[in-house]
Amino acid sequence: MTVDFKLPHLGENINTADVVKVLVKEGDRVEVDQVILEIETDKATVEVPSEVAGIVKKVHVKEGDKAEVGQPVITVEQSEATDTNKHPEKSEEKQTPRETSAVNKEESGIVEFKVPVLGENIESAQIAKVLVKPGDKIKADQILIELETDKATVEVPSEYAGAIKEVKVKDGDTVKVGQTVFLIETQSSPAVKAAAPESKREEKAEKSVAPQQPVKEHTHMPQVIDIPRDIVKNIVPAAPSVRRFAREIGIDIHQVEGSGKGGRITVDDVKAFAKNLNRKLQSGQISAPGLVQEPMPDFSKWGEFERVQMNNVRRKTAEHLSYAWSTIPHVTQFDKADITNLEKVRKEYSKKVEAAGGKLTITAILIKIAASALKVFPQFNASVDMQKSEIIYKKYFNIGIAVDTDKGLLVPVIKDVDKKNIVEISVELAEISKKARDKKLTIEDMQGGNFTISNLGGIGGAYFTPIVNSPEVAILGVSRSSYEPVYVDGKFEPRLMMPLSLSYDHRIIDGADGIRFLRWIAEALENPFLLTLEG
Repeated sequence: MTVDFKLPHLGENINTADVVKVLVKEGDRVEVDQVILEIETDKATVEVPSEVAGIVKKVHVKEGDKAEVGQPVITVEQSEATDTNKHPEKSEEKQTPRETSAVNKEESGIVEFKVPVLGENIESAQIAKVLVKPGDKIKADQILIELETDKATVEVPSEYAGAIKEVKVKDGDTVKVGQTVFLIETQSSPAVKAAAPESKREEKAEKSVAPQQPVKEHTHMPQVIDIPRDIVKNIVPAAPSVRRFAREIGIDIHQVEGSGKGGRITVDDVKAFAKNLNRKLQSGQISAPGLVQEPMPDFSKWGEFERVQMNNVRRKTAEHLSYAWSTIPHVTQFDKADITNLEKVRKEYSKKVEAAGGKLTITAILIKIAASALKVFPQFNASVDMQKSEIIYKKYFNIGIAVDTDKGLLVPVIKDVDKKNIVEISVELAEISKKARDKKLTIEDMQGGNFTISNLGGIGGAYFTPIVNSPEVAILGVSRSSYEPVYVDGKFEPRLMMPLSLSYDHRIIDGADGIRFLRWIAEALENPFLLTLEG
């Protein structure tokens, strides 16, 4: 079939353009998006890509012509395959085998089991384990597959009872929400089976009485090719060398404003745009782009090595912490808390908490102290929205706890800490930590945190610099307590001292407020009465 490609829409109030260069001739083969023409409007020089593929039969314009929007530029003869792609209504007529297959599946009770919605902003997951094989009989609500998202392992039950006809995935595959993973044969309706042959007989009868269409003589009948996109938004006036330079330094050339004749973009324009972008990044007006990736060296030069694919938890942790580190101006301050008296009280009441099903740990006590500190220092219970130049102050108190698992770092959240006592917090902390290590956390368990605590005291170390868990603005690191000589009332005494490390977002928290917050936590550990007095 022969079609005319017409000069597309060039922008608001632009009706004509001068043809600067014609890049094809009669007999040339063109592909979709191949640049066939350079035109110049009163605002810019634009490269025009073809919206059709085929052989150029005729070129309707020449260099120096003034072309109008909608005027035929070239006539292209398309192959039958290309024409089918351009006209889906014809394509559908040729796909009867696939349609018949779909009908047969429905008649025989074959249903497609697809990956369900897993949570907000979760589009894919990795298959941890496929629990069925072809031929297996299954019941409704039976677990068929275990999926590992960025934060949790999810068991997916079947909505149907029947038999597994086909398994389309295997352990380790990455699947998208809505992707078919099983074909399940269920009990089909007898009415459907009875109706199917009847419908086929009717269809056959309709085809037998349909009059045969005469074969028309092939003539040149140019078709209108709709151009749905604004070409100015897709093609920019810039030389290939300028585009290459922009790509090499990570700049989207579509965002660069040209200073040359007709709005043409130069290398200097790209450099100026990059400098301005960097200034905005440093001032926090915009979020930082992804980190520049440096190529890995050839490790085989120095010896044997092994590559191991990151699991989803490790990959998501790496991405999230890279983003947090590159967008949040971190400051970390250090202090020590004397927990000698607190440790005596903790041991005294530990049996009572164990009877309730929990364990009275320093972490559980710190969770309650942190919630009280957030009330006294509301700038720590906030988030920063740089796009809107706003600070979001939260009126609820949820504390995240960093948990070390064999899959990587997970941060489950204990909700409404201000409404719970230390016994209740201890019980919930034990439960949620076990869920994390058993890979049973849900998406809801991981969301909604305001402040995070990372306690490495059980492992060792003195101090460290924890990374703020964006969009939170602060995180408390806890290290191993040890006895130190402390000068008290004119003499040195052995005191149990706990190292504390507070990292915070310097965009919203000043240094003085940072140390006041940390001192408040230390004093609350030393004198728990402060919780009742101020928190």
